[in-house]
Amino acid sequence: MKKELKQGSQLHRSFQVERAAVNEEARTVELAFASETPYERYWGVEILDLSPQSVRLGRMTSGGPLLMDHNSRDHVGVIESVQIGADRVGRAVVRFGKSARAEEVFNDVKDGIRRNVSVGYVIHKAVLQSTEEDKDTYRVSDWEPFEVSLVSVPADTSVGVGRSMETTEPNPVIQIQENKMPEINHEENQQRAVKDALGGEQKRIAEIIAIGEQFAKYGADKLASEALRSGQPVDQFRAVVLQKVSTAPVPTADIGMSEKEAKNYSFLRAINALANPGDRKAQELAAFEREASDAFAGKHGRAASGFFVPSEVQRRDLNVATTTAGGHSVATNLLAASFIDLLRNKMALTGLGAQFLTGLVGNIAIPRATGGATAYWVAESGAPTESQQAFDQVAMTPRTVGAFTDISRKLLLQSSIDVEGFVRNDLATVLALAIDLAGVNGSGASNQPTGILNTSGIGSVAGGTNGLAPTYQNMIDLETLVAVANADVGAMGYLTNAKVRGKLKSTQKVATYGDDFVWEDGIVNGYNATVSNQVPSNLTKGTSSGVCSAILFGNFADLIIGQWGALDLTVDPYTGSTSGTVRVVALQDVDIAVRHAESFAAMKDALTA
Repeated sequence: MKKELKQGSQLHRSFQVERAAVNEEARTVELAFASETPYERYWGVEILDLSPQSVRLGRMTSGGPLLMDHNSRDHVGVIESVQIGADRVGRAVVRFGKSARAEEVFNDVKDGIRRNVSVGYVIHKAVLQSTEEDKDTYRVSDWEPFEVSLVSVPADTSVGVGRSMETTEPNPVIQIQENKMPEINHEENQQRAVKDALGGEQKRIAEIIAIGEQFAKYGADKLASEALRSGQPVDQFRAVVLQKVSTAPVPTADIGMSEKEAKNYSFLRAINALANPGDRKAQELAAFEREASDAFAGKHGRAASGFFVPSEVQRRDLNVATTTAGGHSVATNLLAASFIDLLRNKMALTGLGAQFLTGLVGNIAIPRATGGATAYWVAESGAPTESQQAFDQVAMTPRTVGAFTDISRKLLLQSSIDVEGFVRNDLATVLALAIDLAGVNGSGASNQPTGILNTSGIGSVAGGTNGLAPTYQNMIDLETLVAVANADVGAMGYLTNAKVRGKLKSTQKVATYGDDFVWEDGIVNGYNATVSNQVPSNLTKGTSSGVCSAILFGNFADLIIGQWGALDLTVDPYTGSTSGTVRVVALQDVDIAVRHAESFAAMKDALTA
């Protein structure tokens, strides 16, 4: 019975490598992969048309693979270039990789041991050219080569004739059975067949290019080009990129001040110069501070509202609690030990292990793994299903937080280091508390960062419809939510407010007997527990309006607080002019991000009354 040619057939033709075409230094080989020599197949005679419009070279020119025996898992090189000559022969230059396997094959090619080449291709359109003695001759007017293979035993080693012989374990994607043509008439089946024949090569190329573009600022785009040429697997390339990203130097906001220069920087001189722009002496005294501010502005292309305070100054140590650091440079003794400070909320996140990134410049993105590879059980001679890791980025963008303090004009004229320290520490403390509060309960709206309590995806434990007094079981439930997500590692601990601590100190683990209480000596169920009134106690649940408190549990090392650039000091000399005070405004750019939402769980309806 006459057999019919069906489009989409995946076929091979074989050639020989000439040793003279081997460039040992460049590790390249030039070979012919197609000619118009007729070849007899079981369904008729095939002639590959070698006019430019008949050959789809896209797959070959975009880094097509050089394989062994058409085995997509045995990838030894890449196709560098392709051309159709005037003699209507298709030729390609292939380059071998540097892996042990590729080196082995290349040496065999150089020694003339491996000479036989087979090309894999797909027929998209063939035209019946003639019929003679019940034998059809087809001219293939639209076809697509997609890989070149070195084969051990071809059916015929002459150019343009034959296919590689079937091995004992034939690749079902590539080999063609003599008694049956694959049923791939339909477009969907044809696409699936081409995809399988490529053995994931296109997918590898697309994924490597995507990763390279995503992390181009770390040089991953250049790494991607090398990975494509060398046949590097996606998982291996991804690991290389993650390593490069994780070790990339963090941009710095420093301007190169020495330790001595940082210690000599005076907040008071800077503020006095801002408050008295017409005072020549004040401007001269603050010349160093002005120079430091200008240096930062010039380095980062930003204009200060008043004075930039470089990060080196913000990092310096100034201990105003000791007499040696305070000094007595004015006549009146300063009784620093008797100073009555404000009663402020206790900072919570620093002691719990939150990660601080300081001196940042520009937007940043922190890599985060979102999925891992999957293991499969397979039958004998079976192959596991392909799986891979996945990752994304935690983006951080600077947001501005501000605070102000009023200072008397006379205080600005003092030369005491204690006064300098008081002004600096007061501004720093107010800003730090605002940042700390945003880390706990930032709304994510009205220019605020998003704090842990408002981060989507954290675990949730509900007390009741209208809230409920916290119990030992609630603590266990919080811990369980984090543990089930495999996030119970790192700086684990509890964070809540003073009202909840008081309640848990009087709450027995088992209500009917015993004297074990939920909160004992700063420990809750074996974990450190921290108290700060930064944690809200005015939440609402059902009819319990404005009286519910929050309890947080988790790995606080997964909370990232980024700080950009320099503190920006400005002065408002008008608001307090009638009382002789100067208002100093401090602005700082920060952002807050949770690396993994699953690292935290919260109860937001704890009743304490």
